[in-house]
Amino acid sequence: MNLDAQIDALKNQPRLLLKAALKPLQGTRFQPTGFPDLGAATYDAPDGKKMLLVESAQSMANRLEAVCWDTIADDWITPLKGLPLVKVSRGGKPLTNSVLEAHRLNSPYILEGKDQTFFKTLQIELNVAEKGIVDLRKLSATLFKYDANALLHGIFLAKKEIAGGRMRLPRALTAFIEAEDVNVAASGGVKNDSVNPSGDTAKGFGNVPFHREEFTGTITAFFNLDLALIRGFCIGEEAESLLIAVALWKIQRFLTDGLRLRTACDLEAHGELIVQRPATFRLPTIDELEKALPGLIKAVSKSFAQPAITTVNFEE
Repeated sequence: MNLDAQIDALKNQPRLLLKAALKPLQGTRFQPTGFPDLGAATYDAPDGKKMLLVESAQSMANRLEAVCWDTIADDWITPLKGLPLVKVSRGGKPLTNSVLEAHRLNSPYILEGKDQTFFKTLQIELNVAEKGIVDLRKLSATLFKYDANALLHGIFLAKKEIAGGRMRLPRALTAFIEAEDVNVAASGGVKNDSVNPSGDTAKGFGNVPFHREEFTGTITAFFNLDLALIRGFCIGEEAESLLIAVALWKIQRFLTDGLRLRTACDLEAHGELIVQRPATFRLPTIDELEKALPGLIKAVSKSFAQPAITTVNFEE
């Protein structure tokens, strides 16, 4: 079955749900994401199991984007080359881009600098009144033109000068990692000062004992691709196929290369990526996707900005 036929099998499905078992690369302990006022996000499942959020949906969006980018070449990974994005430079040197920015096209480096060329372009192309119904199809077409990645990971153009700050789309690709049957692995250590153990710790001197909590448990990564939302963009079947293929590639690339979440949270996939829904869907391999992606990109390239890379100069 070729990729077109595989994607066509999803035509009448509202969601594609996937999951993958993970485990620590070494040992049994792992460090979850933490929050300044909360620490580790532990909670009880409806059946009473002790649960732990290992990686949040917002963090996973950033990680799924990061696996697409070649930081040395400052360009897309080879299979994705040709996709549109906005690059930001400062003083003639690369600064950031819409793939790596947490808020994508709503990045202050894109919209808040002295160079207002792209901001004014968005104003013109998303021209709607501050009151009234927002045309999300117009937003979808504009995002696909300048940063198709934002259609997968969501966006909120919060600038009041653009439709009163009401242009937003939810994530089409949502992912998170959680663990069940968790137990705390408490440990600690000491920052030693062999010169002056009783020195002023506020200034970085002296011995400083500390404690830390890691966890053990059964870890699972979950992925939800909202197919109904993608169809609702009304960008055409070829563009929809491209978004689905890019999403599937991101997921598999992340499970292959993106699982070192933190120093003490280095994971690996444990078994195959499982299709939960629709159960009959055969997941294309990453090799199949990489062979098909250049053709899919070329087929819709006329809908992209010309050239596909839009450059913004950032000066405060």
